[in-house]
Amino acid sequence: MVHTVDRSAEVSRNAGSPHPYVPATDADRTAMLAAIGVDSFEELIHDIPEQLRFPALSITESAPELSLSAEISAMAARNVTPGEYTCFLGAGAYRHFIPSTVNAVLQRGEFVTAYTPYQPEAAQGTLQTGFEFQSAICQLFDMEVANAGMYDGPTAFAEAALMACRLTRRNKVAVLDTADSRLVEVLRAYSLYQQIEIISITQDADITDEVACIAFQSPNLFGTMEDVGALTDRAHAVGALSVAHVNPIAHGLFRPPGKYSVDIVTAEGQPLGVPLSFGGAYVGLFACRQEHIRQLPGRIIGRTTDTKGRTGYALTLQTREQHIRRERATSNICTSTQLIGLMVAVYVATLGKQGLRDVANLCYQKAHYAASEIAKIPGYTLPADGTFFHEFAVTCPRPVSEVNTDLLERKIIGGHDVSERIPNTMLLCVTEMNTRDEIDQLIAALREIGGTA
Repeated sequence: MVHTVDRSAEVSRNAGSPHPYVPATDADRTAMLAAIGVDSFEELIHDIPEQLRFPALSITESAPELSLSAEISAMAARNVTPGEYTCFLGAGAYRHFIPSTVNAVLQRGEFVTAYTPYQPEAAQGTLQTGFEFQSAICQLFDMEVANAGMYDGPTAFAEAALMACRLTRRNKVAVLDTADSRLVEVLRAYSLYQQIEIISITQDADITDEVACIAFQSPNLFGTMEDVGALTDRAHAVGALSVAHVNPIAHGLFRPPGKYSVDIVTAEGQPLGVPLSFGGAYVGLFACRQEHIRQLPGRIIGRTTDTKGRTGYALTLQTREQHIRRERATSNICTSTQLIGLMVAVYVATLGKQGLRDVANLCYQKAHYAASEIAKIPGYTLPADGTFFHEFAVTCPRPVSEVNTDLLERKIIGGHDVSERIPNTMLLCVTEMNTRDEIDQLIAALREIGGTA
């Protein structure tokens, strides 16, 4: 028997539509324009300069796949990458060893297409890995609750400041002046239309009871560990919250922020098993105290038991998200970092407490060896005082751009230029991936290309 399908209703429905996948008809468009209050599409976009409305696209003729692949490979080969080059660049994205278990688990079919698990009955595996991720972050930071991940570290930092404003009903955020300016720029972008004032403070500045939180980075922009306890005490003294943006690897060695009664902790999760990839995709870590959980942005995965007593997982407190009761949402995060969160969970589970401590200790010892040797070179100084983890600032006898260019000719990726804060200064990073020979090569190269000013 041959079955025929009557598509007359579909044809009628798409009448006047230029494309079957853009189903709005002429009548639909007219109704939408009327609701907006304009007479035509041209009137709707009249504020856009005419020369920018429909720009000509400079697209060449199509190429065979083989030729296109060769061209793209040639373009990619122009990149300078860690591994091929010795790397001492950090400043927010770090090269660490990633155990083979991470990719082995990540590439399983159950996880490759993982997205937001709104239907728990179809996503128990994904939900469980998210719960394990949250548990690992709580243990690492010694905090009571964590969410299932944010877009990245800077957006987590910005969301933490906004959360502090909601909790305290205050609209001033005090950011310590040693924080990376890129963190502050993201915070300004997030708070631009929310009547939130961002003020920069020094370590000894007076704090008033108008401030919602003291937000700081530790290790800070220059690699130095801040006095987390003192900053937190100062915040609490005026009824404000303490927001700490940290390096997760550092807390394999240093006391976690929870030990200092920090209220909200954020971090970039990239160091925990996520490879360098031109800025992402990464995952923001976000943890806080139990009493603040209802203002915690992002997704939270809970564990419970079903009617048969079996363990089950589900998203909970979902009014924090923008997809349910939007007017009461605490965040507009609307995509999932679940796959990157899985990488973090597998990395932490593979290393365990002792493994993470070993990685942190290697970073610390190697960085301090490098710093002590560089400080002996005439013309180079270490301007920052205090304890540092695996990054440290070095003031050079020549502009940093020149020093880095000379290093690159020796197949060494140099440091991050922070000369806008301290003249002729760069931030060098040493991790467990840097061998003794690589560090000695850097020291020798700096001695050769530096000299005295």
